[in-house]
Amino acid sequence: MPKRTFTVEDLWALPRVAAPVPSPDGEQMIVPVTTYSMEANKGTTCLYLIDSATKGAEPGDGAIALTAAEVSSSNPVWSPDGRHAAFLRRPGAGSKGVKYPEQTQLYLLSLSGGEPERLTDLPLGVEDPRWFPDGKRIAFLSPIHPSAPTPEGTGDLEKTYSSDPVQAWVTEDRVYRFWDRWLPREAVHHLFVLDLSSRRVTDLTPRSSRRFDLMDAGGQYAIAPDGREIAFSADRSLPPNDPLLSGVFLLKLPRSGPAAAPVCVSKHLPAHAFAPIYSPDGAWIVYGFQRRYDFYADRVLVGAYERRTRRHVVLTEAWDASPHAWSFDAKGRTLYLHAEHRGSNAIFALDFPQASRLSQAGRRTKPALPERLVSGAGYSPPRFAGGRLFVSRSTLSEPAEAGSFDANGKRWVAHTSFTSPIMSQIALGRTEEIQFTGANGRKVQMYVVHPPAQALPKLQGKKPRLPLVHLIHGGPHGAFPNEWHWRWNAQLFAAPGRIAALVNFHGSTGFGQKFCESILGSWGDQPYKDIMAATDHLIDRGLVDPRRLAATGGSYGGYLAAWIASQTDRFACIVNHAGCCDFQSQYATDITQDFGPEAGGELFDGIEQVDRYNPMRHAKGFRSPMLVLHGERDYRVPYVQGIEIYNVYKAMDLPARLVIYPDENHWILKPQNSRHWYGEVFAWLDRYTGTGRRGRGGRS
Repeated sequence: MPKRTFTVEDLWALPRVAAPVPSPDGEQMIVPVTTYSMEANKGTTCLYLIDSATKGAEPGDGAIALTAAEVSSSNPVWSPDGRHAAFLRRPGAGSKGVKYPEQTQLYLLSLSGGEPERLTDLPLGVEDPRWFPDGKRIAFLSPIHPSAPTPEGTGDLEKTYSSDPVQAWVTEDRVYRFWDRWLPREAVHHLFVLDLSSRRVTDLTPRSSRRFDLMDAGGQYAIAPDGREIAFSADRSLPPNDPLLSGVFLLKLPRSGPAAAPVCVSKHLPAHAFAPIYSPDGAWIVYGFQRRYDFYADRVLVGAYERRTRRHVVLTEAWDASPHAWSFDAKGRTLYLHAEHRGSNAIFALDFPQASRLSQAGRRTKPALPERLVSGAGYSPPRFAGGRLFVSRSTLSEPAEAGSFDANGKRWVAHTSFTSPIMSQIALGRTEEIQFTGANGRKVQMYVVHPPAQALPKLQGKKPRLPLVHLIHGGPHGAFPNEWHWRWNAQLFAAPGRIAALVNFHGSTGFGQKFCESILGSWGDQPYKDIMAATDHLIDRGLVDPRRLAATGGSYGGYLAAWIASQTDRFACIVNHAGCCDFQSQYATDITQDFGPEAGGELFDGIEQVDRYNPMRHAKGFRSPMLVLHGERDYRVPYVQGIEIYNVYKAMDLPARLVIYPDENHWILKPQNSRHWYGEVFAWLDRYTGTGRRGRGGRS
């Protein structure tokens, strides 16, 4: 049976397989899998139990559904004895005896069978559950209002807020809104513990007004192996939070009575510290930290705090990488690090005893460098169990599936194949990794996704030149790695017969800190030159038609697309999603403490340097037709940025189209909105790069 080309409907029909959660002995795993309904316009996550000896499991064939398909369940955690799993779920309207049915609550499931038991009924729900080592208690996070610091008080205050005829945000803080929500009335996360024998819930931080990570509070606390202490990360700055700084705190848990106030152990650090974990013997706390608070992509270093001596050791000073996550093996000898590496994700192993060893004079005897175990794909942070590393894995041509490696990174086993029933019917284009000479004569990496053979025009004896679409990543300090992307899917862009190029230009992460920092204050310089050089490289190879070029991007990628529009008319069209187009009005963003280094200076110190790479100050160069898309709830790049550039285009009598999504933030997340978004983008590309002469072409 002939395969078909990839469509948006296929993209949203694919199951989305999350990272596997192995049992303590590694013999089994729980895998969350989300499926979406285009008609219902939402997704549902089911938890599946899979034996670790299984290969290519699918629902009903090696994968046992632990939770009902019609109700979303998430965040599974195994009990230490492997006999139970705790997880999160919304009880839902109509649930008997539940005061807050629409909030996510904590459930307990016996893996020997039976129905899950609801354990909590809290007004703002539960997040990030974790078992205590004794298996008798479960810790979790739950938001509580500092002005009404009990669950009951928080529930009452929420009712008051919702019924108040005056809906005003009032603040004197530096940070007062984030991503898509306002913070002045928002509750802060407290640490709770639930005793399984009595079902009693206790607030361990009843006086706290500290916020956990604003993007994702999960993964920011750990329980000591003896159960007598919790290490967590939260903000250590005080209102007005100028600057906003995070720190690592220790919370001692007495055998009886209330806990003492948490103590910050990272006060000596000039910027953020976060994500603490304990070594298996409890002797050390490992955490990440940065030295600059005004540069969000400052290199993450891994530090270790010895609890007995209270000394701190930097483990990765000599390593030019910036890890996202860290975890131990069972004996605490190997610290696994998850980091970007030259256009992919990688897993590294660090000899922890050697890395943490200092001489009697307090100096390192010999730097220990992490060893790269696996790379070349998109991997989730590894979880060690039973001598293996459990991860999800994807590439630009393969949606994520759950699998595992040996502890040394050898012998990959794919435990699931949830996506194969659909993917086996799809014809995908090949993916090519290319190195070319970019700005300053430096080698720059990009991925090129070719269209499937059946999408190519039939030209007798002649290789066709195809339309080129650049997918420009955001950040700018991010990357387009070799992994599956749900919002900017390169295979979907290539499917109709286009070449999709994903350039990891200057400023991208995973290529060393100097490369990452090189564009501070000059956003439009090297990245623009890199995109132009990549375009010329593909033209010179005879792959693309110089008259049918398109530049698309989101966030910083939208900025660079707008900057390209101001600098050249080579491109037949531009797609600008949630892009910054004016540095002055971009000061309305949610986080401003890193604005100066990124933009080239503060507005109040003079705007000449800021305007150097400001697209709106170069608007006279606009020529290429531009599609502008934006979410109205976007506080990272406020949606008026999109309206501003669209209005300028219209005032200049240039072709432009505006699409605003009132219910979306910086990302387009809802199935029907996503289908509409892809439809708008592809129709724009087809209009201007479909056939014939469109752009000026040639070289910059």
